Amino acid sequence: MPADRQDRTSPLTSRAQRVSPRDLAAALLSLAAVLGASPVLAQATKPSPPAATAAPVKLDTVTARRGDIRQTVDSAGKLQLHTWADVYAQIGGQVKEVLVAIGDTVQVDEALLDITPTQQPAKVESNRAQMARLQADLADQRAQLEFAQLQFKRQTQLKAQNATREEAFESARMNASSATARVDAITAQIHELEATLKIDEEARQKTLVRSPIAGTVVSMAARTGQMLAAAQPAAPLLRIADLSEMTVAARVAEDDVTRLRPGMAASFTTPGYPGKHWSGKLRQVIPIPADGTGEQGKQAFYTVLFEVKNPDRELMSGMSAQVQFVVAQARDTLLLPAKGLGAQDEDGQYNVNVLDAGQHVAARKVKVGLRNSQQVQILSGLAAGDKVLVGPVPNVLPAPDAGTTSAMASGS
Repeated sequence: MPADRQDRTSPLTSRAQRVSPRDLAAALLSLAAVLGASPVLAQATKPSPPAATAAPVKLDTVTARRGDIRQTVDSAGKLQLHTWADVYAQIGGQVKEVLVAIGDTVQVDEALLDITPTQQPAKVESNRAQMARLQADLADQRAQLEFAQLQFKRQTQLKAQNATREEAFESARMNASSATARVDAITAQIHELEATLKIDEEARQKTLVRSPIAGTVVSMAARTGQMLAAAQPAAPLLRIADLSEMTVAARVAEDDVTRLRPGMAASFTTPGYPGKHWSGKLRQVIPIPADGTGEQGKQAFYTVLFEVKNPDRELMSGMSAQVQFVVAQARDTLLLPAKGLGAQDEDGQYNVNVLDAGQHVAARKVKVGLRNSQQVQILSGLAAGDKVLVGPVPNVLPAPDAGTTSAMASGS
């Protein structure tokens, strides 16, 4: 190696090269012993565990808000016809033709059935011929009456002059009286026959069965060729109903019917039209129990009726209805979910626990008004936005937030 290269070698390198491997191993062992024997150094080398945090307490609260509330009586009901008329045959005979079908819309006095009467048309013609003969006899008898009255008048004048016999005078008077009696008898026969002809004419008009009201044909028991008795049959031949208005018949339990009054608002839904509501006004509460209720200790149910408009003919008789009668209601009032109320005290007020922004609980007493299964009306004790604790107050509440506490302190 050149001399200048050897001169540039550092003294440290020269000293490291002079340390033997045995010396280096002994030094490392001494250092390890020192580090292992020092507890301070051992702890310093271990990472510190994270600080433990308290688990937050979950609170169930409800909020007082403004809104509308209704107190209702719920019941089940059925739709039924409001205005209808049953049609019967007024004469005996055979149904010649049925002029309408179920579902047809008819007007007042529109022909529905054509009936061939049992009475023979020949009898009607015979009565008319007899009328013509009686009228001819009446004309002849009136002519004889005029002649007889003229003869009696002449005999009366002659008798006054003593120019006639008594027998002639009496004969003329008797002829006049007899002629008058014959005219009266024929006139009476004519009147009797006129009554018979009038009955025949009315019977002829009754061969066409007409609608008593305007509406829709909803049922029919008549058929072509059917024989009808003069008396009304057990079942109507047809039923005509006005479907523009329906009646809801609701069954209300005896516990609730005492709260209902005519004129109350009523509404209902039906499964055939989900989500659609119809409304009306309570018309009548039937004061006797519905059939099969209130007997031998059973609960009594009463039928409550109200009408509903049906201009589009959507509602049909027999549909089921879920009915609500509005007993009382309040609009834009303070409301609280019913589960937020606590126990009731002797004064009729309720205990509630109000939770503020600092997670502090304050006991209050509230006065309630209307209530239903979900909400109650708050008359006093709460304000809109108050949070009410549901259930008992927990033993451990979360500490207020430091930032919130300092902000509240600075604000005060």
